[in-house]
Amino acid sequence: MPAPSTAPPRPPLVRHLGLVGLAATGICSMLGAAINTIPFTMQRNVPGIDGFVLPAYMIAAVPALLAALAYAALASAMPRAGGSYIYASRGLSPYLGFVASFSQWFGLSIAIGVVSYVIPAFLRDAALPLGLTSLAATLDGPVARPLIALAVLWTFVLVNLRGTQLYEKLLVPLMVLMFLLGGVVIVAGFTHNHTDFAAALLAREGRAIPTVTRDAPGLLTLLAATPVLFASFIGFDSIAQAGGEARNPSRNLPLAIGIAVLSVGAYYMLFTAAVYHAVPWQYVAEQALVRDVTAPGLLGYLLSPGWTVAIVAGAAVALINDLPAMLLAVSRLMFAWADDGIFPRVFARVHTTWRTPHVAIVASAVVASISIIGSHVAGDFFLGVDILVTSMLVTYALMALTVLTLPRRNPALAAEVTVMRSAALRVPVAASALLLTGGLLLVHVVKDLNASVEAWYFHSTPVWLLVLTAASLIYLRERAALSRRGVDVDAQFATLPPE
Repeated sequence: MPAPSTAPPRPPLVRHLGLVGLAATGICSMLGAAINTIPFTMQRNVPGIDGFVLPAYMIAAVPALLAALAYAALASAMPRAGGSYIYASRGLSPYLGFVASFSQWFGLSIAIGVVSYVIPAFLRDAALPLGLTSLAATLDGPVARPLIALAVLWTFVLVNLRGTQLYEKLLVPLMVLMFLLGGVVIVAGFTHNHTDFAAALLAREGRAIPTVTRDAPGLLTLLAATPVLFASFIGFDSIAQAGGEARNPSRNLPLAIGIAVLSVGAYYMLFTAAVYHAVPWQYVAEQALVRDVTAPGLLGYLLSPGWTVAIVAGAAVALINDLPAMLLAVSRLMFAWADDGIFPRVFARVHTTWRTPHVAIVASAVVASISIIGSHVAGDFFLGVDILVTSMLVTYALMALTVLTLPRRNPALAAEVTVMRSAALRVPVAASALLLTGGLLLVHVVKDLNASVEAWYFHSTPVWLLVLTAASLIYLRERAALSRRGVDVDAQFATLPPE
């Protein structure tokens, strides 16, 4: 039996988040600026994809749905804060659970800073169509841009500190606003066609749509697009991290994961189909070679400045929505490690009034603030995004593996699973998820290592391995400390942490 903990009792987290708040957490973590850029920059990243971006999205949705089913099964049995860490540490290996979730925490914290740093650029783009050039220049200035990013970030830190009730009251309306403004793109795209765009381009710039005819892309081209498009679905994991604050968690966590993945997948495809309905892929492919192409930039040829501003505002709201959801996710990971005793105990503190892990929230925000400063100094933030993709693919693969190992390693918890209870369904779904996410990880790593960069540390893979090494050292030190205090570590990791 484990020795009694010498740590003082902490106030419990409070289960305030309902189904809508949980679904909003996943949706807002997934829908960001990527929807306005990835379907169009894809023409540069995967040459020859042409007019087949939508079928490539459908292929990418398959591993996302399988990974979501794995998460839903585990969430139904282990509804605790720090979801993915708890799942792997109880159903696979405490070491793998910690190091994978540590790299996930690091990547997400960096991504929070990246998102914050990009927000002033979207505000600038909203000011330009309105003729507010002076304001736009100020927003993009060397002093204002990082300060605005830091101000936005710490505003949402305060929201997260004040508790999940305020968090839910803010996030759900923002999600609705994001969908409404994004709906402008969908309506505009389907009410205009290629002829309209060709006429608008000729009137504005005096040139015609490039004439390009090619055969349909082969299967290898479609598969090459899959890792990039799969990244669009990264984020539903945030729902699992909120497991300690969900009402009726065994029901609501799996439902919220399913709602988030299906709604975001449908929205991505509808949004992409709308833009390509109005804008010929030949023009998108041509422009993607010389500049970053976005949905507002493309539909700006067809819409008035006011409607263009609405599209840019929708992109900005989507970005802003990322912050509270991702802050919740990273802080609950840190809280769960500390609560298990494999990270300094101070990070498991819960505010006596707000009932939030305030130390973990602030610590994660400090790392995100460093990311903002780093993005500003370096002038590039894509390394942080690549690290996040690597860490999330590893996490998704481990979740699928955990579904397979849980019945053998922890039969008591396996008996609590209410999603895919039949092994005849669970095993092939989890095995397929493991195979596909592992394959995507391999493709992502090979692409990263073969990329031409100025120095080795601009490759995300070796940087991720360094983070993994740091996590391993932390784990070994803290586990040894637990053993010295007489804690039966194996018994501790066989059961769920207390509420």
